Amino acid sequence: MSEVIVMDDAETPGYEVRRKDEPQFVEGRRNFFEYIDLGTQEASDGKIRIQITRAKQGLVEPTGWHTHICEGQFVYMLDGWLDLAFADGTVHLEPGDSIYIPGGVPHNETGTSDMFDLIEISIPAKMQTAPCDPPPGMPA
Repeated sequence: MSEVIVMDDAETPGYEVRRKDEPQFVEGRRNFFEYIDLGTQEASDGKIRIQITRAKQGLVEPTGWHTHICEGQFVYMLDGWLDLAFADGTVHLEPGDSIYIPGGVPHNETGTSDMFDLIEISIPAKMQTAPCDPPPGMPA
């Protein structure tokens, strides 16, 4: 038997619903991608950001080596593919694949399919990108 807990309005958590028919496009880090905000930044008071990143065109050149200033970034591929270079080699992601990248880890997006969709989660919501030098022995 489950117990019902009644909370007064001051304790009731808020929630956010986004509909696929009404995407909320936001500005992002790269002008060749589209970013769809899923409402978690506001709903979590900045604790987490979940968005859909969509390629508008295939990647014509690498994004350049960079790190993210955050606790971590999680990517789950929905459609298409994405190549990410790290100090120890390249990771190729296809639909159903995922990767967790801790904050501060240098990486470089080196290739994509012409179109792709992925879900990206970052903690905290405000994730910054900082250019960095390539790891030793890796091309710029």
